[in-house]
Amino acid sequence: MAVLSHLMLRYRTASSIRSFCTKYSDIDLTRAASAAAISSALHVEDSKGKGRNVQWVFLGCPGVGKGTYAARLSNLLGVSHIATGDLVRQELSSPGPLSSQLAEIVNQGKLISDEIIINLLSKRLEESQAKGETGFILDGFPRTVRQAEILEGVTDIGLVINLKLQEDALIAKCLGRRICSECGGNYNVACIDIKGEDGSPRMYMPPLLPPPNCESKLITRSDDTEEVVKERLRVYNEKSRPVEEFYLARGKLLEFDLPGGIPESWTKLLHALNLDE
Repeated sequence: MAVLSHLMLRYRTASSIRSFCTKYSDIDLTRAASAAAISSALHVEDSKGKGRNVQWVFLGCPGVGKGTYAARLSNLLGVSHIATGDLVRQELSSPGPLSSQLAEIVNQGKLISDEIIINLLSKRLEESQAKGETGFILDGFPRTVRQAEILEGVTDIGLVINLKLQEDALIAKCLGRRICSECGGNYNVACIDIKGEDGSPRMYMPPLLPPPNCESKLITRSDDTEEVVKERLRVYNEKSRPVEEFYLARGKLLEFDLPGGIPESWTKLLHALNLDE
């Protein structure tokens, strides 16, 4: 924990100066922070929008797409994308007792302990420091109030983006995930088409199909079974949603309801954040 504190302190940045838009029809801002609090989350260092020393967090249920949108934003803003899910998978692929321990936890759909996550994150931050990277977008951390409290004690998170997706679409999306065993590409074979009810719009999420050379090499993650997916959602609702309330109380939570697939959602997310691609 001391290592994490030392490393995270190096990411402190000056207060931000650019405002976010405060009204957006596709976002439920009734539970979000005031415009004044959110407007301090972004720091612009050049006219092209690069070099922003953002310190952001992505929240959301497992499988909602945190990694996809966090990676796109990190590329757009020129900051490091730190995904604890990727850190866990990297550790799973390496030999050793921690790998076996993680495999058992993941296959049961349970949350990994704070100590393990903090240890993996500390290693990643050491690598970032060695590369001279500044700013970050955290994806998958914090997942508990305890982790959020640790993070708050060592750095100033500017904005917490909470991605939301209705449960039936989320389950279908998780069950449709596929990975190319050769190139590591991520795809989704599910075609989600949910009719809107009570005036709500239709949700359509087309499949993200692989190129022909990857079609025969697709594999399913061992933890992407209906039983495990539902257990992950149950655990998330029980232990991770209090994190949303933690940041809401601090005026840093921005909730974004995903309206559909990546093209539609990405454009509207940028609009919500007052960003241009």
